[in-house]
Amino acid sequence: MQGAGTLKRIFDFYRQGFSNMDIGKTLWMVIIVKLVVIFAIVKLLFMPDVLDQKATDNDKAEYISTRITLTPRSDP
Repeated sequence: MQGAGTLKRIFDFYRQGFSNMDIGKTLWMVIIVKLVVIFAIVKLLFMPDVLDQKATDNDKAEYISTRITLTPRSDP
């Protein structure tokens, strides 16, 4: 079980490093907040909810099954 001991040593190394940080914790929080904001904005701007635009609540399953089974030549 040499792999388990190695994983434990790696985990302990990172845990000790993060626990001893002073300004690093603040920097990691800033990075995490920025990533959440960036992904939220990207999702809102560039990933519209196509399913709600193309099908009603009752027709969503049928719309998805027809889109999955379409061949590239018959794709509208």
